Amino acid sequence: MDGRTLHIVLVDDDEVDVMNVQRAFEKNRITNPLHVAGDGLEALALLRGGCVGPRRLVLLDLNMPRMNGIELLRELRADPALHATSVVVLTTSNEERDKVDAYELNVAGYLVKPVTFASFVELMAALSKYWTLVEMP
Repeated sequence: MDGRTLHIVLVDDDEVDVMNVQRAFEKNRITNPLHVAGDGLEALALLRGGCVGPRRLVLLDLNMPRMNGIELLRELRADPALHATSVVVLTTSNEERDKVDAYELNVAGYLVKPVTFASFVELMAALSKYWTLVEMP
């Protein structure tokens, strides 16, 4: 892969949700490399370890063990090497406090996970169009 390839980092501890994202990528023929981390600590190790290309978008769940999504966002924004990482929250939480906290930490978007797989596929298609149209760093 060249340096222009956008890498997607999915941070989610729910195996079913991870499989849904993978299946939605396949259905939509999204070929971006997908890296999976089960929580914030794994995501930090992945991002700091150089395994993910310089162009990346993080899809972030909020409710996870060890280090949750808001804690990860704080770490990313405090790290000079990672502070500009684009993050879209993809979570089951529709809590106003979570949305406020996420936007205060400069997320690119806040998406509530759909209940049905068909809606999930549509959401991933829309997200793919977004990152294709927007010049991601």
